[in-house]
This record gives sequence, C-alpha cells and structure tokens, in this order.
Amino acid sequence: MKEKLYIIKIGGVLIDDEELLEQFLEQFAEIQEKKILVHGGGKLATTLADKLGIEQKLVNGRRITDKDTLDIVAMVYAGGINKNIVAKLQQKKCKAIGFSGADANLIKAKKREHEEIDFGFVGDITEKSVNKKLISKLLKLELVPVFSAITHDKKGHLFNTNADTIASVIAQALSVKYDVELLYCFDKKGVLEDVNNPESVIKNISEEEFSALKDEGKLHKGILPKLENALGAVKNNVQKVFLIKETELKNHIENHHAGTEICL
Repeated sequence: MKEKLYIIKIGGVLIDDEELLEQFLEQFAEIQEKKILVHGGGKLATTLADKLGIEQKLVNGRRITDKDTLDIVAMVYAGGINKNIVAKLQQKKCKAIGFSGADANLIKAKKREHEEIDFGFVGDITEKSVNKKLISKLLKLELVPVFSAITHDKKGHLFNTNADTIASVIAQALSVKYDVELLYCFDKKGVLEDVNNPESVIKNISEEEFSALKDEGKLHKGILPKLENALGAVKNNVQKVFLIKETELKNHIENHHAGTEICL
C-alpha cells in the first residue's frame, strides 16, 4: 500500500490576510502525513511594481512577464512570501524548506510559446518537468517542501509559472510512488453552482459536468484554471483532488467531506 501524501495549494487571498494565513498554517502543520505546500503570490508583487513605476501588462487576463516584472515576482514569490511561510511553519515545529523550481533543478520549464502573444518570462511545465526522485528523498528526510511559483529552464533563466499548474504536475509526478491527495484551497467552500450563493457547493464534478458548466457560463473566470489543472491531475492518476475553503483544511483532513471533489 502506498504512503499518503497531501499536496496543498494556496493563493493570493490567503497570503494577503496575515490572520487567515496564520490559522491555515497552524492546520497545515498539524497534518501528520507527508505533505507539500505550493503557493502563488498575493497583491505584494503588483503593489511593489506600482511603487517602482513598472507597468503591469495583461492580455486576456493573463500577465505578461517582462524582465522587470520577473525580477519583482522572483523577489516577492521565491523570496519574501516563501521565506515568510517557511519561518511561520518552523515556529509551529514543522520542518519546512522553501524552494523555487531552480533550486536543485526541482522544476524545469519551457518558455511559453504562442502564435500571437509573447508572454515574456512565463514558463510552462508538464509532469516530466518535476524532479520526483529528489522530492521523494526530501520527503523521506521528513522535510516539508514549500514551492513558490518560480521555475527555470536550466539555461540560466527564471520563469513565472502558474502555481495551480505546479501543484498539479507535482501531484501527477509523485502519484506513481504515493497515494496523492491534491487540495486546492481558496476563499470559497468549493465550486459554486450559483456564484451569488456561497452555500451552493457542487459536491462532485466530472470532466463532462465541467464542460457543461463552462458552456452554460456558470463558472467564474478565476475558477477555470484550478478546475482545468484539477482535471488534468485526476486524468493522470492522482488519487483524489478537491477544491476546498482554506479554513476547512483540518475539517477536510479529519472528516473528508468538505468542498468539491473532482472525478473522472
């Protein structure tokens, strides 16, 4: 029987709220099984860019990462945010160790290619991008990896990479060795049938149901990347995938009924 591994992704809303982050990390630190934390960025990178007068360019809601923006997100994501989370986990007697994808060549990316748009220093990854052997060794040492949303190409370039995707591909890579449960933690109780009703949680979503909800325009734009990455994980042998509210982590680990489960 495979050993249990939780891979948990958190985003900007939680990172920006110091009190909520503290509560979440308390619950995360209490998880007894092997675990990995993946985090995105908060408003800090945008705030810093504004202060420095660096214009943030978006195309269809996606950030263009030019060299100046890359310098900021690398500093904020892999630096300030990552080390702040690691320090808070150490305080809670959790042996966390912070990484970007460049550290020990843990996640190798390719520059995003697009026919019409140059996204700049944005890196795309797949399951094969992950150094699963080394991550497994870290887990064996009872360390808790904490990944920022920064990767590299092994040619000296850093990339800004979607944190939801990082969580999904790490889960896929490690599912061969572990019984992986991937949890996307965000500010809703799960995927909502009605975005105006916080209690309208859909308990289970299959690929077919996802397509139907998307076609009907029932899904908020912000939830689409999470669901696409969650479905990618399920289709590539990740045992369980849930979208849950960040404050429900402990309840989910103990009772396994919070949020929305993604299934085939």
